[in-house]
Amino acid sequence: MPDARFHIGQLIQHRKYGYRGVVFDVDPRFMGTDAWYDRVAVSRPPKDRPWYHVLVHGAEHTTYVAERHLQADPSPGPVEHPMLEVYFGAFEAGVYRTRRVSM
Repeated sequence: MPDARFHIGQLIQHRKYGYRGVVFDVDPRFMGTDAWYDRVAVSRPPKDRPWYHVLVHGAEHTTYVAERHLQADPSPGPVEHPMLEVYFGAFEAGVYRTRRVSM
């Protein structure tokens, strides 16, 4: 996705809340419902910019975050999340490699 600042497998940090995580999917624009956006996205980030699905470090949940709320994570360490192995294999040079699916 050429317009996305972050990519799948990249470590990120939330600018406001400070949590770390790893991107496991990227939407080119907001793909949620208007009801969710109205209820959760209180700062009204742009819907026409990328949004990211993130496995949150040290938690069991995932989150859906607008690009403007994220920055590259300065910490080189891996994240801990129970769903990590569903999406990723190796952690190399500060980036998670996507799991290869064999048919």
